[in-house]
Amino acid sequence: MTAVHQFVPALLPRDATGDHTRALRDALRAAGFNSDIFVEAAHDELQAEATYFEEYPSRAQPGDILLYQLGTSSPVAEFLLGRPEPLVLDYHNVTPEEFYAGWEEHTREKVALARAQVAELAPAAVLGIADSEFNASELATLGCPATEVVPILVDLAAITADAAEADRLAKDHGRGTVWLFVGRISPNKVQHRLVAAFWLYRQMYDADARLHLVGPAVTPDYVDALDAYVAELGLTDAVRRVEGLSAGQLAAWYEDADVFVCLSEHEGFCIPLLEAMAAGTPVVALDAGAVGETLGRAGLLLDSSRPSVVAAAVDRVRCDHDLVEHLVAAGRRRLADFAAPVTAARFVDVLRRLDTERSQVA
Repeated sequence: MTAVHQFVPALLPRDATGDHTRALRDALRAAGFNSDIFVEAAHDELQAEATYFEEYPSRAQPGDILLYQLGTSSPVAEFLLGRPEPLVLDYHNVTPEEFYAGWEEHTREKVALARAQVAELAPAAVLGIADSEFNASELATLGCPATEVVPILVDLAAITADAAEADRLAKDHGRGTVWLFVGRISPNKVQHRLVAAFWLYRQMYDADARLHLVGPAVTPDYVDALDAYVAELGLTDAVRRVEGLSAGQLAAWYEDADVFVCLSEHEGFCIPLLEAMAAGTPVVALDAGAVGETLGRAGLLLDSSRPSVVAAAVDRVRCDHDLVEHLVAAGRRRLADFAAPVTAARFVDVLRRLDTERSQVA
């Protein structure tokens, strides 16, 4: 029986790539493939589900296909480049290094290495699977001989809002408009532009509005600068940063928000857009990277992140109830394209066709 073994730098709980990797393993096994997960590192919670990549050579079998979950730099990349088995890349994108220039040299060097590894791996792979056309185009430009677009596996239907968190947020909501953005605090997410648009919105439309920024603070210098900017604009009491929420708590924050606003300049897919759709939260987003491709017609897509443009778009959403109903309904329809059973079946089909083609050539 053919084996499709996955390799991932780190297997983490409550992590998009980690959840995707484990869900894909389960789908492959259900379809009749042997499938294990090999890692550079694994969280204590998931040690039983992972094997260190250095152990793979002693377990290798003829006919194995190796699938690399590629989204960061890792010694796993060099290991796979030295293996004779067919290599498939599941590409989740790597943020370009220029976003970190002047903010954090360590991170800039890390993403530069990751993108160099992508450039080496792409022409060595037999197939690239990408979350989006945006990512597939990048692989093709780097010399990947064939690409398929299959979105990341994410089971939003299995997540329900934490009732206690939802009740607490509802009591605290107040009369002002609540803006929400979910994503790591990082230069490519450009939360500073979001803050600028939010400040103008409070000046022009709703002085009681609040902004919630949910996500890990991964770039310290940028985080410090963002906090200082918030204070300089007199928004300390209006802007709240939070991280470490459970899936149920996060769902409650989406449901509590009046609008999800994304001005990120580089997204290879953008799962928070799907989470907002699932919660019935209208979306206003900058058309950058794969945002437009992911969102489709389920949100207001902007061609500029100028504060006046963003503030006016949010005001339109808040004042036009028919528009909100249209966007929420469009979001629910759009989510059907990303339903976990549909996406899992597409992944299995792509890998089964690859296995069949290899068998015919052999």
